[in-house]
Amino acid sequence: MNRRLRTAISDLSTSWEVEPVDESKEEGRGDALVDQLCYLGATLRDRVWDALHIGVKRVMAVVCLGFSYDMEVVSHGFVTDISKTNTENKERLHALIDDAEVPGESLARLFEPEVLPPETSSGAGEGGEDRDAD
Repeated sequence: MNRRLRTAISDLSTSWEVEPVDESKEEGRGDALVDQLCYLGATLRDRVWDALHIGVKRVMAVVCLGFSYDMEVVSHGFVTDISKTNTENKERLHALIDDAEVPGESLARLFEPEVLPPETSSGAGEGGEDRDAD
């Protein structure tokens, strides 16, 4: 199992272009794999966070192109119509979300190369008889 875990960590690090942890310094410790996973997790979280913020900023820019909303108001979420009831605004919100599903999916696909690494097949997570073998 350690061999497969080490391979999975290596594959993830390679696909996300994360510099691998120097295992020669970690080999004597029992939690070297845990340290590598924690490092990889923190690095990936930072990258996803950055990508999320880039995406949101780009969406805000798209909104600014065709609409004249106060961006400070929009940055707090959905812009409600003060002449409508809460129920009407919720219905409007759900209708807008439904209308945005297809174009939103297209926009999300544009961000995928920035957010997601290419898929790899390391065998990690695949079932098999030698699943727990070293």
